[in-house]
Amino acid sequence: MKTADKTNDKAIVKNYFNQTGFDRWRRIYGETEDVNKVQKKIRQGHQKTIDTVVGWLQEDGNLADISICDAGCGVGSLSIPLAQAGATVAASDISEKMVGEAKEKAEAALEDNSKVSFTVSDLEALSGKYDTVICLDVLIHYPTEDAAKMIAHLASLAESRLILSFAPKTCLLFVLKKVGEFFPGPSKTTRAYQHKEAEIITILAENGFEIKRTGMTSVSFYYSRILEAVRQKDEG
Repeated sequence: MKTADKTNDKAIVKNYFNQTGFDRWRRIYGETEDVNKVQKKIRQGHQKTIDTVVGWLQEDGNLADISICDAGCGVGSLSIPLAQAGATVAASDISEKMVGEAKEKAEAALEDNSKVSFTVSDLEALSGKYDTVICLDVLIHYPTEDAAKMIAHLASLAESRLILSFAPKTCLLFVLKKVGEFFPGPSKTTRAYQHKEAEIITILAENGFEIKRTGMTSVSFYYSRILEAVRQKDEG
């Protein structure tokens, strides 16, 4: 049953972001005024998360020297500013339409398109080694047991650092989510999973990572906990 549910979740997400969800989220992640108040708040929240992560990486002062895997890149909201700042970025998304939009945005924004590459791929199919692996606002599509496997896989790709964001599971947000389920709309076509921060930290520790920096984006209709984890150094 779990395998069937997992396959169903993935198929739902893939189909959604290649069909009705693509137009909705392209507008949310864009700059047009063709969004409602809720979508505008989500846009603002997502951008704050992006700004936090970009700020962290810029603080380290070595962006031009590192490779980054942007897993679940969407329309390139993170990949493009990182490439503009000098990083070498390998970006991927499960949605072919999202990747196509990201490529168009990158071509328009970047003078040197060689700094970023885009591919269509499931997270589980990603391979290679990168200094930093980043996965923002994707865990919401994974139940806890699948999230643990996905984080472990992403950790295996990260040589130095793994940055994740997720919808935190707190009493208040759990209640708000339950209330929201009584008011389904045409745009609510994917499951949304919340995660306990302590459980995510435990998963990271089990894969050899410890927390370096944390952040929290709290905007109406958008709540995202951000964790930067670095690979633990061997003692001795």
